[in-house]
Amino acid sequence: MKRYAAAFGIAATLALAGCVAPIGPVEVTRFHAADIAMLGKGTISVEPAPGADGNNLEWQSYRAAVMRQLVLLGYTEAVPGAGAQVATMTLSRQTLQPQGRSPVSVGVGGSTGTYGSGVGLGVGINLSPTPSSQVATDLAVTIRDRATAAALWEGRASFTVSSKSPLANTALGAPKMTEALFKDFPGQSGETILVK
Repeated sequence: MKRYAAAFGIAATLALAGCVAPIGPVEVTRFHAADIAMLGKGTISVEPAPGADGNNLEWQSYRAAVMRQLVLLGYTEAVPGAGAQVATMTLSRQTLQPQGRSPVSVGVGGSTGTYGSGVGLGVGINLSPTPSSQVATDLAVTIRDRATAAALWEGRASFTVSSKSPLANTALGAPKMTEALFKDFPGQSGETILVK
């Protein structure tokens, strides 16, 4: 009986370990003004950048994740159009299909020599599975002083995962990606880092 309980415990631990969705690496680049005293305090709203569609569900999920990070940094959430600062956001998600290749290849070879000639034919069959499609996500956030429109901070993050990964799902990907974007806020200006 103890042996079955131990085996069940190990199986349960492995199953839970399989549920952890690692992210990364997320490529993050950030820039900020020389004076960072205004960052991380006051009121702020998250709004679509010019040309961005802020009405779709994916954008709204990422907006909520960005606001959650801003509140953790010390900001107080304001309604759109209000707030001393504004975080404008753009989001791009696309599915990349792998390059197709023929599963069968044919090779022909020949030789001639003193004792005759010969021709050979070889057929190769690729049995490896077709690679799955990839989901590429790019997120950009710019924090501005609302009164002067001066840019205080700008961050961009991007990552690509298999379409079969749990992180291809916006509900899981948005919090992980925004955590990477705001890690060690405001970050080293001009530096690109990989967050795992």
